[in-house]
Amino acid sequence: QVQLVESGGGSVQTGGSLRLSCVASGFTHDTYMFGWFRQAPGKEREAVAAITDKGDFDVRDYVKGRFIVSRDNAKRTTYLQMASLQPEDTAIYYCAADVDAPVSVPKNWASRPSGFEFWGQGTQVTVSS
Repeated sequence: QVQLVESGGGSVQTGGSLRLSCVASGFTHDTYMFGWFRQAPGKEREAVAAITDKGDFDVRDYVKGRFIVSRDNAKRTTYLQMASLQPEDTAIYYCAADVDAPVSVPKNWASRPSGFEFWGQGTQVTVSS
């Protein structure tokens, strides 16, 4: 019943932009925290951004200034606006949901992907030079 569906991935040139979307369905409540993670070939999964239902958010330093995370509770959707894309941003991007998150993004959220109970299937982002 619970489902997270990502969309918006694709192939762009260096410096290009993409907006990823993740639509949630099947949740009893809307108090879950959205997270964005990515995984490049041969690398470990890494956190990108997170946002709570109250709008508190965190964007990792390595994408800060280029990526913006937002949320539309009425649409049960989170967005990851990505600009100035670089080849190192190439990865599968995953949306996740933590149903028991507090009102503020936990300081250790990025190191605890296991804290997110639900995951989407991912969307591929490819950045070429």
